[in-house]
Amino acid sequence: MLPTTMRAVLLRGHGGLEKLEYRDDVPVPRPGAGEVLVRIGAAAVNNTDINTRIGWYSKAVAGATAGGAPATQAQDSAWGGGSVRFPRIQGADGCGHIVAVGSDVEPGRVGERVIIDPLLRPAIPSAPAEYFGSDRDGAFAEFATVPAANACRINSALSDVQLASFPCSYAAAENMLTRTGLTAGETVLITGASGGVGSAAVQLGHRRRARVIALASPAKAPLVSALGAARVLARDADLLAQLGRESVDAIIDVAGGRKFPQLLEVLRRGGRYAAAGAIAGPLVELDLRTLYLKDLRLLGCTVYDPPLFRDLLGYIERGEIRPVVSATHALRDIAAAQGEFLRKSHTGKIVLTV
Repeated sequence: MLPTTMRAVLLRGHGGLEKLEYRDDVPVPRPGAGEVLVRIGAAAVNNTDINTRIGWYSKAVAGATAGGAPATQAQDSAWGGGSVRFPRIQGADGCGHIVAVGSDVEPGRVGERVIIDPLLRPAIPSAPAEYFGSDRDGAFAEFATVPAANACRINSALSDVQLASFPCSYAAAENMLTRTGLTAGETVLITGASGGVGSAAVQLGHRRRARVIALASPAKAPLVSALGAARVLARDADLLAQLGRESVDAIIDVAGGRKFPQLLEVLRRGGRYAAAGAIAGPLVELDLRTLYLKDLRLLGCTVYDPPLFRDLLGYIERGEIRPVVSATHALRDIAAAQGEFLRKSHTGKIVLTV
């Protein structure tokens, strides 16, 4: 017998941490046709949670850095360009067990341990994709419903906390590496290498047998090196002085900001630049002469192809990548977890136990 109510964190509107409301009387959702109900074991914190809460995705605050934008009530504050419907249960990263299924889903799936693929693909291919925890309620709750295809069976000895650290960050990182076509022997430069996506990209780039150069604070350099970086430079390093012009084949960037022109200068001719974040600021300076005279490719990366997440599951099950969890907090302490996240003193992921 499933309970009728659950513990969950409701986002009540755009603003500060006061907009996060922990409740223990939220109705347990019921799976619809083609859906499953997952009892969430753990859920990780991501930039998208903070960005959505403060309205950072709106073009009205386009000049602000992630976590520092003023709250906005704009109608384009969702990650996909629409509006956020409140109250919303956030949480893109989640893992747990299937406890109920809707119609058109094999009943034998009840009991499966699953990781949730956060990218919700539309039934109509031309329609925009949606995101778990943004366009529909997510994993900051004891229970969540998802399309059955997004509840991905996992066979792993890792804990719920460890598994919850993978979906959002590793999918974003693997998507950028895939889109750039990074191959063995090439050199890749990764910004924000101590964060969730950055540390994932270091591991996944190393897995591809590429030479990884990472940007991170000196205090975090030993751990970033242990993840597979051949060289770690300080975030404020002069890249032209340290690396030289046209010295790297690909760039994985989650930072943006003022360093963007230098990133393009160190790219080789025909090099590839991929972005899936802008924690240092979304507005950058671009000299079009650098772009076209060097035949560069600039790639924005959000929606990944369906096989990518299945590949990630295989990497996890075979032990080819490992979780990087900096801290855990109870679900009720989400404000403390997000506060710690915004201080950027952690490496990898901060995870909530549900």
